[in-house]
Amino acid sequence: MGFVGVAPDEALMGLITGKRKATEVAHSVWKNIVRKGHTVIDATCGNGYDTLALLKMVADDSGRGCVYGMDIQSTALESTSFLLEGSADENERKLVKLSLVCHSKMEDVVPKGTPVRLVAFNLGYLPGGDKSIITRSPTTLMALQAASRLLDSGGLISTVVYVGHPGGRDELETVQSFASSLPMESWASCKFEMINRPTCPVLVFLLKK
Repeated sequence: MGFVGVAPDEALMGLITGKRKATEVAHSVWKNIVRKGHTVIDATCGNGYDTLALLKMVADDSGRGCVYGMDIQSTALESTSFLLEGSADENERKLVKLSLVCHSKMEDVVPKGTPVRLVAFNLGYLPGGDKSIITRSPTTLMALQAASRLLDSGGLISTVVYVGHPGGRDELETVQSFASSLPMESWASCKFEMINRPTCPVLVFLLKK
């Protein structure tokens, strides 16, 4: 929950030295993209830590910020709601809209024409949950395509790909292939991967110019 305050260089060095998580690096990057009042999407709520981090970035007294959170598991949304109850005030919680839906359907959740600043993905399985329920390449590709259509200019698609489980590497290949297919005139794509730690999560960032 303290990830939001970590500087990008501190988070990156922490990841390299094994003292910080990949999600902390992602959060530190988001801070340079997301501002108060922005609309953002947590495409894979999980236990709610990304949802909460995003909420703290967009919430202010204006009430204009919004976090759309989604997951296919009701237990994930319950965990997210529980975390928000204990870590955000009532006015902040009103800015979060949770949906029990696959991330590939995000365009059905976010109102048409809404300028989205960031779409965040944690790809893999729900920590502490059923490890047989994982994100899969076909729907992840559809979700990335949807995110690219929703994203406003200057916005970011952030992916943390957990590769230490069956199907994880295949999903990473899907993300990389999608990132490579984006025209460099309008997108900038980059990857951070630990070479000698093959099960360490891989970060892929897609910035829309």
